[in-house]
Amino acid sequence: MDEQRFVVSDRVWLCLEPHLPGKKSDSGVTGKDNRLFLEAVLWRVRTGLPWRG
Repeated sequence: MDEQRFVVSDRVWLCLEPHLPGKKSDSGVTGKDNRLFLEAVLWRVRTGLPWRG
């Protein structure tokens, strides 16, 4: 995995991860990769790419 692509540092991720939905400890379906999803959202916000409706 390319470590340089991460926008969210490992230290910050350890603080955020327990607060996101879709963890293994949550009931129901879990997210496949919450960190990748969060970084995709941050990338869209940072670049100003509009959301499609």
